[in-house]
Amino acid sequence: MIEAKNIKKSFGNLHVLKGIDFRINKGEIVSIVGASGAGKTTLLQIIGTLDKPDSGKVLIKDINIVGLPDKKLAKLRNEEIGFVFQFHHLLPEFTALENVCMPAFIRGLKRKDAEQRANELLDFLNLKDRNHHKPNELSGGEQQRVAVARALINNPSVILADEPSGNLDSANKKELHELFFRLRDEFKQTFIIVTHDEDLASMSDRILHIKDGIVN
Repeated sequence: MIEAKNIKKSFGNLHVLKGIDFRINKGEIVSIVGASGAGKTTLLQIIGTLDKPDSGKVLIKDINIVGLPDKKLAKLRNEEIGFVFQFHHLLPEFTALENVCMPAFIRGLKRKDAEQRANELLDFLNLKDRNHHKPNELSGGEQQRVAVARALINNPSVILADEPSGNLDSANKKELHELFFRLRDEFKQTFIIVTHDEDLASMSDRILHIKDGIVN
């Protein structure tokens, strides 16, 4: 479902990615690991259309996203890719429900339909009683679950997570890790996760090791 072919990326004289190749199937949970500076986040940003490779192809559902016009790229990003980051990136002036609805509003979904879907996700994530709270009224674990619900709102093909549990305590970290597998079982969701967390990586279906600019 997702395939990278000979992805290369440099920043000046620094060659970060030197020919990355891999394929990820629907419903897989794959962790990307490697030393700091190995290019894990750069690769994730390229898969997520937030950055472009110098050369190579990224196929999502057989569509090569490299070189797509900006308008088509934005549409694909909104509909096919969900993002979960370490620091949530929730909008502080909006409630949990409103934050979750944002990608659906951008897609053009009617408010009633977006809110119904958002409420279903928040209920599934045990946040039904928190949907009208703003981010500063939520715990770190609750904020991250809101971010997960936001990532899921448009039923994307893949969730890209960059150090998703890096800012959580042990209890919330364990809960988040287990949640990813519940979502895979419930929704057949695909996850690509950049992580330094050995426990999360070991739970994954596969681990991609980046070293010296290639995947081992």
